[in-house]
Amino acid sequence: QRPPGPPPSPRRRSGQRRGFLVCLRVEGAAPGGAPHPYSAQGPSMNNFKSLIRTIPNFPQPGIQFRDLTTLFQHPQGFRDSVKALAEQWRHADIEMVVGVESRGFILAAPLALELGTGFVPVRKPGKLPGETFGVEYTLEYGENRLEIHRDALGMGTRVLMVDDLLATGGTMEAACRLVERLGCQVQGCAFLVELVDLKGRDRLSQYKLTNLVEFEGE
Repeated sequence: QRPPGPPPSPRRRSGQRRGFLVCLRVEGAAPGGAPHPYSAQGPSMNNFKSLIRTIPNFPQPGIQFRDLTTLFQHPQGFRDSVKALAEQWRHADIEMVVGVESRGFILAAPLALELGTGFVPVRKPGKLPGETFGVEYTLEYGENRLEIHRDALGMGTRVLMVDDLLATGGTMEAACRLVERLGCQVQGCAFLVELVDLKGRDRLSQYKLTNLVEFEGE
């Protein structure tokens, strides 16, 4: 009589693989798994906007949160948005792209590659390992601080400042001031989204600003 073999492996469910589960359903996908209409329509303000999800009452009641992660997870939309931002600045003689923590990094790094420059992060306190230079700025409910490596930018470097979204403009204003105190020239500020009713553009009026999408209201 043959010795008993190992017990049979449990039958895997559909979509299951060794060590992980494959998510088969994506919230917000077109019915029947069809590609988002953007894939056929190509880049434009309205098509970029169609990839951005709005979540009401987040992070507090009355706020309409513009969630860019749904655009970032769309390969063609993300690629086209970076290229479109690059076209706005391709002839501006940019030498370095500076991204503002934290979602600004998502756009600034690939934008730097498109423009053929390096990328420098502006971070919150305690995040950078080398010697830093910082600036404090005031928020609605207190104060905050931004920091940059002292040796990240040379004197006179022509810099493009990048963040994902322009609201009141306080953080970007502080980031620009930080870079200028290092002796650099801020050529302008690039955003994917601008919330026009919050008038952040007025706060940054001394700089050239560009965006790809505008939303009214908060």
